[in-house]
Amino acid sequence: MPVFKYGFFLGCNIPAIRPDVEQAIRKTMPKLGVELVDVKGSACCPAFGTYPSADEYAALAINAWNISIAEEIGVDIMVECGSCYSSLKLGRDCLLRDEEKRKKVNEMLKVAGKKFEGKSDVRHIIDVLYNDVGTEKISRSINIKLDGIKVIAHSPCHMLRPSNVLGFDNPERPYMLRELIEALGAEVPRYSREFQCCGGAGGFKRRAHIEAVEYTKKKLDAIKEETDADLIVVSCITCLLHFDEIQKELTEKGKGNYSIPVFDYNQLLALCMGFDPKEVAAISIIPRDEIIERIIKS
Repeated sequence: MPVFKYGFFLGCNIPAIRPDVEQAIRKTMPKLGVELVDVKGSACCPAFGTYPSADEYAALAINAWNISIAEEIGVDIMVECGSCYSSLKLGRDCLLRDEEKRKKVNEMLKVAGKKFEGKSDVRHIIDVLYNDVGTEKISRSINIKLDGIKVIAHSPCHMLRPSNVLGFDNPERPYMLRELIEALGAEVPRYSREFQCCGGAGGFKRRAHIEAVEYTKKKLDAIKEETDADLIVVSCITCLLHFDEIQKELTEKGKGNYSIPVFDYNQLLALCMGFDPKEVAAISIIPRDEIIERIIKS
């Protein structure tokens, strides 16, 4: 019997670009007592760099639309994407604090037969895994332990700050993803740029591509020079896509050899639970076959 129940907000990138991440989440969470309900009819969160940059009320209305669907179902929302989490959470907070904006947004939603009441909260999947499920239960759920495998933990910026609204983890030294990885038996090395942004957040890569690439290179260089990590694990689809794409770009431009496999946490968890890699970890730019084989054999 499920212990927890959440509305699973997919966002845009997971179903469109990395459906294997979706499969990993759908397969692992029920094993941990978390029932996932589809938030049918949901829209884009909307992401930073889109509506929030041009029309505040349009952005808030889309936030409210998504949350109102969860309210109709009677569940809190759970998201994997850091950008989706912060957009929805900050939008909800704004509407709860500002009665005038809430009234105007509800007038907009009324046309579509929706209403925002603020009854449903927004939770990040790492929050759910750490605080609802717990590391001990996760350790008991796996068939494969990652003995001898070194994993870099990367927590997304938009999961952490502003901490007065978003912060379920320590915004300066996040530890929850690290401990969730350690629950799988892996070693999580420390390094000097551990808490640096991936470089792709908030549309930075699209506004200033050259600067974003160089910024990410500094983080990747620190990982390569200061650790002998086997893979990077993230808890945000934007971070996953960015690390994957930038490593390929850096290598093709002759700026070094960058080939560290990148996984979402639930993909790694799914492999440790024994799920088929072809279903839960099939899509990547940087090859992952070798490390997946090591994980399965470990």
